Amino acid sequence: MAGKTHKTEAIVLRSMRFSEADRILHLYTAHRGRLGAIAKGVRKTKSRFGARLEPLSHVELMLHEGAGELQTITGVELLRSHHASREHPYRLNVGLIGAEAMLRLFGEPEANERAFGALARFLDLLDETPVADSRPAVDALALSFQLKLLWLSGYLPHLTTCVECGAADGLLAFSPRAGGAVCATHAAGAIRLSAEGIAGVEQLLSTPMADAVGAQLSDRARRDALAVITSSYEEHGGFRLRTLSA
Repeated sequence: MAGKTHKTEAIVLRSMRFSEADRILHLYTAHRGRLGAIAKGVRKTKSRFGARLEPLSHVELMLHEGAGELQTITGVELLRSHHASREHPYRLNVGLIGAEAMLRLFGEPEANERAFGALARFLDLLDETPVADSRPAVDALALSFQLKLLWLSGYLPHLTTCVECGAADGLLAFSPRAGGAVCATHAAGAIRLSAEGIAGVEQLLSTPMADAVGAQLSDRARRDALAVITSSYEEHGGFRLRTLSA
């Protein structure tokens, strides 16, 4: 039985070599969520598609659904190349952290318009973001985007009061199991956070990603935000991002 062909916006999250001429792509699409697709012949020098299907590219695709799990790319229109992000090592590393977070938190073929919009916005901002002295893992834009994804996937960290007893003062740790900040009474086994770290995470959660680009966050606040993110991944998703530990 013949397959169906459909058109969708997509962002390339990952590209893997497959055979001498083909690549398998992990895509996040506007209309169907996460999809796997094969781009046939893209590794040939005369390929029409190759340069348009690099990781982080924002494209419009024609996809053919066959009998297997992978769809076949039959047409590509480049919407945003994100060349500025791909060509600078710091920005590329930040982008790949965001792409892997998207892949792990939104791994199902289910449309999520807000998640797709957040990913597109993140990459647009990344093209313009100044190259920082910090490690990409604690880049404020990377932290902001990952916190937004945790929120959109239902794992919003609660940091304004103790998640166990409701106390508003004396918060000093984060409990991944309970999903929020805790006071001294309930801090056993939790991850210690500084007051500036808690405030920094709240700032990143409550303001647009664009504000993160110029956010004045201390090194400690950034490290604390990263600890909240990575412990939430491990507790709720059972994974660690390879791009964060690279």
